[in-house]
Amino acid sequence: AHQQGIAILEKELAQLKLPDISGDSRVLKVGKVHYELSRLRIPNFRLPYSRITPISNKGLQVSISNAFVELDGDWRVKFLFVRDHGSFNLKVENVYIKIILRLGSDTTGKPTISTSDCTAHISKVRVHFSGKFGYVTSLEGLETLCLCGLSVPQVCDNVAKSVQNELQKQIRTLPVTARIDDKTGIDYALVAAPRATAKSLDVYLKGEFYSLGHRSTVPFSPLPLAFPSDHDRMVYFGASSYFFNTAGIAYHKAGALVFEITEAMMPKNARFRLDTSVFSVFIPQLEEMYPNMPMKFRLSAPTAPFLTIGPGGISFQPIVDAQAYAILPNSSLAPLFLLSLVRNVSAVINVRSGRIVGSLDVGRIRLSLKDSAVGTFQVQFLQSIMNFLTSNVLLPHLNARLDEGFPLPLLDRIQLSNIIVRFHQVSEGQHLVPAGPMLLPPK
Repeated sequence: AHQQGIAILEKELAQLKLPDISGDSRVLKVGKVHYELSRLRIPNFRLPYSRITPISNKGLQVSISNAFVELDGDWRVKFLFVRDHGSFNLKVENVYIKIILRLGSDTTGKPTISTSDCTAHISKVRVHFSGKFGYVTSLEGLETLCLCGLSVPQVCDNVAKSVQNELQKQIRTLPVTARIDDKTGIDYALVAAPRATAKSLDVYLKGEFYSLGHRSTVPFSPLPLAFPSDHDRMVYFGASSYFFNTAGIAYHKAGALVFEITEAMMPKNARFRLDTSVFSVFIPQLEEMYPNMPMKFRLSAPTAPFLTIGPGGISFQPIVDAQAYAILPNSSLAPLFLLSLVRNVSAVINVRSGRIVGSLDVGRIRLSLKDSAVGTFQVQFLQSIMNFLTSNVLLPHLNARLDEGFPLPLLDRIQLSNIIVRFHQVSEGQHLVPAGPMLLPPK
């Protein structure tokens, strides 16, 4: 921010248009002299020392010291019956500027920035005039009058314009919403104005997934995030279980937590076919009712998955309904049985190219029979088959989607590097949703 901001400021101040300056001064042995300075331009402007510092409860302070500006222009003088003109070169040294940037947010949740205070001081000016009357360089007060052309209002007005036209435009590239796919998006609107402390700038974002077609209020509230006390890294990004659990709710409401498994999707290493002849070994009624017919499973989540974050990472125990069908010769479906699947799932989270990515690992399934159109049977005989289908067909599909990732709220042209992901568990308080910020602190 410092490097880019100073570069923009340097560019804006270099394009500063100064008004013509005129006045009267009394010169020793000459008397009263009237002068005019015109066609002023700035060929050189340097800001060698500068700093951005967070100021608690105020914002960001930008300090510039030992700045240098060189000014060229034309001069014209008149005293007694003498008139003359020429050119001049003015060098202003040891310029000091201090700006307070106030950070806020608008009604749409986008960040705003403006100048709340600006002071400037110029301590040294050197002027050289070329022309017939070289002694005009001794005009008393001329340097001071030239300096008025670089007055505090002039400098601060241009600083304010630079902040409004350039910095404001840049920080408003922070995405308020991010469309994930044709079903869901993420709300990254600011829930409060950014807050400056003595060591950091804290930005509070909503971090909530929502269904594009069925947006509604989340049935639980987020808990405050707790960050570690160290400040060794440039950025710390925290996401609680609220962020991930709203993803489950959004996809569930959008009807996206549905997956079908057919024979065409079976991996080559499968040792069985997805048809009634295989399942009739465990369910004899199938051979009589639907002999040698292809089958398919429709997997769906009756409720949104609910995950927790602890020191070991992310874990959850989703409930999945598995409806089995026989595919009849006319391509219609005959329902066979409905299983309930419960499985321990752990998630590995990382960040790549500004996106949260992940992968899932699963444990052994627990089965129960919810409904059957082919009579009763012992579901434990289907344990190995369902483990294979979920681990070798469903899981690769889910991991491929998670590998595409979900975007982090980053300004344009900002990239993260040297990322470390850590998991923390904090107190649940009176909420049902445990909070565990995931830290993504890049150098």
